[in-house]
Amino acid sequence: MSDSVTAGPAAWVNLPDLSEKLGVSISKVHQMIRDGHLLALKHDGVRQVPAELVANSTVLKHLPGILTLLRDAGYNDEEALRWLYEPDPTVDGNPALGLGGDRAREVKRRAQALGF
Repeated sequence: MSDSVTAGPAAWVNLPDLSEKLGVSISKVHQMIRDGHLLALKHDGVRQVPAELVANSTVLKHLPGILTLLRDAGYNDEEALRWLYEPDPTVDGNPALGLGGDRAREVKRRAQALGF
């Protein structure tokens, strides 16, 4: 992984707002984070989720699997975030954006390769 500074998420969503957007309780959002289905980090002193990882009223379909693959490869949450936002024009700008489009399979393949 490169030590270069990445652009990072374009926007962040705090957990109460995410709860409302997903139509679930705040407890369910915390459970999703604990279960590894969602990535939340402290941003501006508040635990937040990158907005690109949530489409409409649901978490991106392949995100939980990608997070599992990254954790299995030894990535912590900050490293996973860095990997998701590492610039890569071949997957719609970065893996996080690629997950929301037709490049999700390629992003998943690359995450699988990290474990080897």
